[in-house]
Formats: sequence, C-alpha cells, structure tokens
Amino acid sequence: MNSLELVLVYLLAAVMGVVGCRMLKLPPILGYLVIGVLIGPHALSLVNNTDGVRYLAEFGVVFLMFLIGLEFSLPQLKRMGRHVFGLGLTQVLVTMLLATAGSLALGWAIPQWWRMDWQTALALGSVMAMSSTAIVIKIMVDRLEIDTEHGKRVLGVLLFQDLAVVPLLILIPALSSPGHELFGSMGWALLKGGLLLLLLFVGGRHLLRWWLSTVARRKSEELFMLNLLLITLGLAWLTEHMGLSLALGAFVAGMLISETPYKHQVEIDIRPFHDVLLGLFFITIGMMLDWRILIERWPLVLLLTTLPLLFKAVVITSLTRVWGAPLGTSLRTGLFLTQAGEFGLVLLMLAFDRGLIPPELLNPILASMILSMIATPFVIEHNEWFVSRLAGNDWLMQSVQMTAIARKTLGTQNHVVICGYGRSGQNLARMLQAENIPFMAMDTDPDIVQQSAAAGYPVVFGDATKLQALSAAGVARASAVVITHPSVPSALKVLAGIRQLAPHVPIMVRTIGEKDMDRLIEAGATAVVPEAIEGSLMLASHALAMVGVPMRRVIRRVQEQREARYGLLRGYFHSREEDEPDDADAERLQTLILQDTADAVGRLLADFAIYSNVFRIVAIRRDGRQISKLDANTQLQSADVLVISTTPEGMAQASQLLLKGRIT
Repeated sequence: MNSLELVLVYLLAAVMGVVGCRMLKLPPILGYLVIGVLIGPHALSLVNNTDGVRYLAEFGVVFLMFLIGLEFSLPQLKRMGRHVFGLGLTQVLVTMLLATAGSLALGWAIPQWWRMDWQTALALGSVMAMSSTAIVIKIMVDRLEIDTEHGKRVLGVLLFQDLAVVPLLILIPALSSPGHELFGSMGWALLKGGLLLLLLFVGGRHLLRWWLSTVARRKSEELFMLNLLLITLGLAWLTEHMGLSLALGAFVAGMLISETPYKHQVEIDIRPFHDVLLGLFFITIGMMLDWRILIERWPLVLLLTTLPLLFKAVVITSLTRVWGAPLGTSLRTGLFLTQAGEFGLVLLMLAFDRGLIPPELLNPILASMILSMIATPFVIEHNEWFVSRLAGNDWLMQSVQMTAIARKTLGTQNHVVICGYGRSGQNLARMLQAENIPFMAMDTDPDIVQQSAAAGYPVVFGDATKLQALSAAGVARASAVVITHPSVPSALKVLAGIRQLAPHVPIMVRTIGEKDMDRLIEAGATAVVPEAIEGSLMLASHALAMVGVPMRRVIRRVQEQREARYGLLRGYFHSREEDEPDDADAERLQTLILQDTADAVGRLLADFAIYSNVFRIVAIRRDGRQISKLDANTQLQSADVLVISTTPEGMAQASQLLLKGRIT
C-alpha cells in the first residue's frame, strides 16, 4: 500500500467512525478506537505496518498536551481549588498507591498470567489513575450536568489528572532505568524537568510575548501559523532531547502562549491539527489491539476490565465522601470516573516503549482499557439506577429538599420564580422586594443560599433543571419565571421543564450574547435579554448624552435599537416615543468649548455655584481625557469642553456667563 492509499484508508476510517458515533450520540474517541481495531493487522488487515503512522500519530498527543497547557487557567484552578487540589490530588495519589499494591498482589495470586516488578506496577498505577476527559466532559455537556454538585467534582478531578500527566511523563521514563541507577535517574529527570520549566517560565514568557507580537505585526496568517508550529514542535523536541518527552514540551509551549494576548487565536488555529492527529493516534491505538486476545484470554481481560471499574468507583466514591460530599453525589462522581482515559493510553504506550510493560500483557491491558471506555456512556446513562439502590438516603435527602422548597412557597400565588441567585438574580430580587412582589429564588451554591436565607430572603437550595424542584417552587402558580443562568444548555433544560409543568407562565431568560436568542425563544422563552446588547446600549446612550444629544432623543434612539431586538416591547416603545415630541423645558446635556478669550478661563467652579438653579457643569473633557469627579476647587482652562446639564434657555444664559462674564 503506497502513502496515498494509506492516507485515504485512514481518512475513510476516521469519517466512518465519527459519523457512526454521531448517529449513536457517542464521543468520537470511541469511533476512532473501534475503527482502528477493524482496519488493523488483527482484523481486516487494511493496514499492516503501523510504525510510520504511529510516529505521526504521536503528534496528536503533542497537540493535545499543547491545548491542555493553553487552557491552563490559574483563576479557574483557584476557584475550584478544593475539588482540584483536594479531591483531585488525593484521587491520583491514592489510586496510584493502591493500584500499585493491587498489581503486585495480583501477580502473587495469578503468577502464570500476571507477574511484574514494582516499577511496572507503579507505571500501571499511574495509568489507572487517569480517566477520560474527552468522553466524560462530552457526556456531561450533553446531559447538562457540568454545573451540578457531582459535575463540579468530576471536573475538578479531571483537571488535576490532566496536570498530573506532566510529572508522570517525567517519572515513567526514569522507571525504566536499571535498578542500581533508578533513584538517581528519577532524581536527575525531576531536576532536569524542574530546571527546564524554571528557565522557560522565567525567560521564555517575555521572549515569547515579544516574538509573537513581532510576528503578528507582519499581518500574515501563514507566518503566524508557521511560528506557532515551530514553537510547539521546537519545545517538544527540546524536552525529548533532554530525555523527557515530546508531550511535556508541548504542554510548556501551551502554558507560555496562554499568558500572551494571542491565546484565543492560537487555540482556533491549532484546533484542526489537534483534532485530526489525535484521531489518528486513537486509530493507531485501536490497530494495536488483537481482538483474538478477547477470546483466548477472556478471563484475564474480563478481570482487568471489571476490577479497575469497581476499584476506581469505590476509591473515588470514598474519597469524595471524605471531602464532605453527600453519598449520592459521591456515588455519581465515582461512576462518572471509573473508565480508563486517553492520557492513560498515552502513559501505557510510553511505559511499553520504555520496556516497562511486557509484550504479552500489553494487549490484555489495552483491551480492558478500551472496553471500559466503551462501557462509560452506558454506566453514566444508568447512574441514577445505581445511586437509587446504593444510596437509599439520597432519595430521602432529595425529598426533604423538595419539601423545604414547597414549604417556602406554600400558599403563595402570582409570585416570581428566580432560577439562579447570582448577581443578576439578587438585583432582580431587590427590585421585586421594593415593589412588594413575592418571589422565590433557587440556587445550587450552598454558601449563597445560606447567607441569603440568614438575611431573610426567600432563597432555597435547589436545582432548577429538575422537574421536582420547579414543581416544589410552585411554577404552575407563578406569575413569571426568570432564568439567570449564564449557561445556555442549563437554561434550555429549565425551559423544557417549565413548559412541561406550566406552559402558560411567561419566562424571561438572561444570556451573555445574542447568538442564542432565537434558540431560547424557540425553546419557550417569552423574552431573552442579552447582557452584551444591554451593555452596548447603555454605553451608547451615555456617549450620546455626553456629546450633547438631548436626553429625549437619546432615550428614543436606544428604544429604537431595543425595538429591533425585543419583539415583546415594540408596541410600547412606538406608542410612547414616536408620537411624543421633545419637551422644550426638559433638562439635557450639552457641550460648550472655552476659548482663550472666555471669561471663565482660570476661574474655579465655586465661582459658578450660585447659578446651580440655571445650569450645572457635570463633567469636563481636557486633553482628550474625561474629568467627571469635580469639586469646588476645580479650575477651568482654555480649550476645556464643558458638559453642562440645563434647559435650552438655561444653556443660552450659561454661554453668556461662561464666555462673556454676564447673563443676559
């Protein structure tokens, strides 16, 4: 098979795998693995020599690590610190420790199938500590569970696992050193890695920012892309040359670029390389799997599939409980993270290349990992079934929670239900309270709920995406529902629930931008308020007022813009503003420029205080800067642009006074 035929086979296989997974609503990674098995030398034999392609596929891992480094966010880690560095750290360490001990014990129990030294057991422990970020995040997004209590913990653990790959990429190659050199090699590898990272982060960050800025000024997309590939692959080569790994250098490159203004553009540019090459990597992994092993050594494969699944479920559930989560949340977290991960495959192949994994064990381990990943969607789909049988009190706790919500709304009619009690929800609640309109707010942040309830506000802990919570909040009796979740998928799920329970209730939805307005309205929203539009309208209205446009006209312009976007308000704006003329006696903002000959030049604002019933100077623009914080001792200067609040008649008097020193 020549090179072109090989490429065509891979492309056709990738397309078939992704299309099949899309039809079945499964993550594409599973399609790549299954297609790899089918076209590999152990099945249809469409591709027999995988060595050259596998080397190319390693660049998929390089770009995967690059994107992980690019998305590395210190604020996000700080915000999720307890879940990332608490639960995530203990999960990786405890799983590695217990899995290493378990592998050694299994070698003692079945020596004919499973015998290894502690270095191999530790490498397998690190492989087992990983879960699949690609599969789990995709499923959680589809199920709208990212913002749930177990979703936050799952995300925290996955984030730390991604970070833990970096030291493991240094550790595993060192484990392959001879026994008498092992600890020296490990220490030397960690020292090299530490020094390299220190050097790159101290000097490389400023150098890279300067270089990318220089390249960007040339305004050439091709040049920018070439430099991006050069930086990524160059650092990957540097770390490999130092005896570490390609992926480590790519991770560092991503972290360095994440601190430049070009982060988002880089992510867009690099994504096609990442997706295509990573798919190629998983296809080559699938090609290495000999399906006959599943038949010949099925007891071992079955053991290696079920034991890690049960082991990780128990360990993660227990650790989540230790970190203070309820049993139901802990069980869901454990069930979501039982499978093997893509980084586990990366570490497994690295350990195999370094001679840590015996060839006779590679296929059984690989088969068990792939089977666990294939089983993941089905385990997660039925996680509530497991939780209801293993955590009887979880149902009881939910019932108590629903009872608490229902008790708050008992006897309440025509109230407003606020789904999400963040900043927007709290501002709305204050205005409703000022108008004596009853309301009930729900939020899943226990701190906000506790503080608000202590202050006397009707706020309860509840997940508005669940029908039970909406029903308990009395949506059917409500006069309106306001959804303040910034997440569009969450808002869509809440909309579906409300339309099922109370199709007659009007619903207002807050969103960030306007791109999802039509989608939300089709889902049942009565009105959608995009923050970006409202912010731009307020900015425009202030700008128009500051340059002297009459306030009535400013309001009309802003309302005309709203008319085009909010169909709910069109009639109101037209009937009120289009037919009503400007009030000649109304105050408005107007501007006045002081020339050198103006009488006011050199005088203080205090000198004009006695005329406050005629006009007020509210701001001054001087040397291109706005001065809005004025006091009595502010001195007027030549070329000042004064922003004056007054009536048209008052403006004429102000002009005479400021320019000629008298009022006519």
